[in-house]
Amino acid sequence: MTDEAELETLRREIAACRICRDAPQKGPHNRLPHEPRPVAVISSTARILIAGQAPGLRVHESGLPFDDASGDRLRSWLGVDRASFYDREQFAIVPMGFCFPGYDDKGADLPPRRECAPFWRQRVISAMPQIELVLVIGQYAQAWHMGGGGRGGMTETVRAWRGSLLSGRSPAVLPLPHPSWRNSGWLKRNPWFEEELLPILRERTKTLLS
Repeated sequence: MTDEAELETLRREIAACRICRDAPQKGPHNRLPHEPRPVAVISSTARILIAGQAPGLRVHESGLPFDDASGDRLRSWLGVDRASFYDREQFAIVPMGFCFPGYDDKGADLPPRRECAPFWRQRVISAMPQIELVLVIGQYAQAWHMGGGGRGGMTETVRAWRGSLLSGRSPAVLPLPHPSWRNSGWLKRNPWFEEELLPILRERTKTLLS
């Protein structure tokens, strides 16, 4: 297990990161809309890692990951309250991009910044060897954490959750759709998610938090 002092050093380094702000600007959406505010929760004891996409504007403003309606839905999926969710002894939360990337021309969040994961992700994951379950949310997290298993499209990746969760790999990996309100239609079209996957997710969460 990584020493807590080492993790605190890592947290400070992440908080001071400005690599996406200082990267060469190549297009209208390449410049960050705000000064970077990296958001990540790194833990020496949590057994569950939530691997998301990138912070939204509200998270950028509050500094709390999933501090929005998406977070409310995610906590409902997990069967936990806010206090448990934000207890870093219980949950680590590390998005693919640590900073809010801005909006595209249609008002949707842009993808995670491409500079972030190559620089930080393996170091952060390696610093938390006690993690037993990784919840991979959205296509960018699924592509990184699942390799070829995350490239068949989000629906097919999540639909194959049993094979991923029960593959015997350590830590176990469970793919999830993003809990955004934009996916409400997807949830209605795919009732198996709530009927079959969520009970297992809540059971696993309860076991690992106990």
